[in-house]
Amino acid sequence: MSYDLAVWDGKRPSNDREAAEIHHALYEQYVDTDEEIPPTPLIVEFVNMLLQQWPELDEDDNTPWSAAPLIGGARGPYMYFPMSWSRAEEASAFAVEIATRLGLNCYDPQLDQLRTPGHMSAKSAAKR
Repeated sequence: MSYDLAVWDGKRPSNDREAAEIHHALYEQYVDTDEEIPPTPLIVEFVNMLLQQWPELDEDDNTPWSAAPLIGGARGPYMYFPMSWSRAEEASAFAVEIATRLGLNCYDPQLDQLRTPGHMSAKSAAKR
């Protein structure tokens, strides 16, 4: 079981509903396609910062990422990436922090919400 996040470069959505609409449109445009679209420099920087914290899945078993290469989930200004459920709280909090620092939007499809630093993940919410 994986825990997924979506990150994109663009104007900040005004609410969770708008974020969900943007996420679904970007997913269709960039993921549900056979067209190879290289990730933008900002998305590449985001991935590199994640990999500075934890290596690729095929390099280390003690990593939260559920897919390798991690950059494989990135196309254009959008990235959709899975992490292991057991490490989701820690890894998603770090990813949200990095995305925010870089000015990227981070969306949690499990909760259908924008994620911001300090915002509870679906895994944390399930514990309550």
